[in-house]
Amino acid sequence: MNYTHPLPAPITVPMVGSDLQFPVHRIYCVGRNYVEHAKEMGFTGREPPFFFLKPADALVVVPPGQTGTMAYPPMTQSFHHEIELVVAIGVGGKNIAAADAARHIAGYAVGLDMTRRDLQNEMKKQGRPWCIGKAFDQSAPMGPITPAALVPAIAEAEIYVQVNGQDRQRSHIDKLIWNVAETIEHLSAAWELLPGDLIFTGTPEGVAAVVRGDTLEGGITGLGTLSVKVV
Repeated sequence: MNYTHPLPAPITVPMVGSDLQFPVHRIYCVGRNYVEHAKEMGFTGREPPFFFLKPADALVVVPPGQTGTMAYPPMTQSFHHEIELVVAIGVGGKNIAAADAARHIAGYAVGLDMTRRDLQNEMKKQGRPWCIGKAFDQSAPMGPITPAALVPAIAEAEIYVQVNGQDRQRSHIDKLIWNVAETIEHLSAAWELLPGDLIFTGTPEGVAAVVRGDTLEGGITGLGTLSVKVV
């Protein structure tokens, strides 16, 4: 078969404990999924979940033990970090019940949903899509995927991010408004989930701006750390 231009390289994330690579299909993100973060964004309560997407090539995949780099993006003066648990889907499906969600999960990873907050806020004011604030190049750094069987207590894990060694965000996964299984149930009612999908499950309170030269180190119990420098 002939193409008009070369096919892009596949977007993949390494699996911990093997030489397997996880080919990425789509990146789904859950908005305002921790109570305290919802409050700092001006909302409260267990509101129905909502979702947005990032392109697969927004990923910055950082190998364990290394510090990756992400470019400070154009058009913003307010570049925010949002540390998140990432869920990797290994078995697809539609209308997946929360009780069945676990069998669809291949593993978990540490991720950052980087945000051009000023652009996002302006789009909110105008009632327009957030894409320019969320779905830009290098907006989704993440570490390797740990198989689900290796982290059976993920629901109680601590999640945090430090900037230049100082705490910015620190919470626990059990403070999710919609837990992982419930998120999969809601998401799969709207889209057919496929192997290779990633779900960024939301961020706790403490989101704040970073600048060029800052180093972010995020972690989740059982998943190691993710280190990224803004350049």
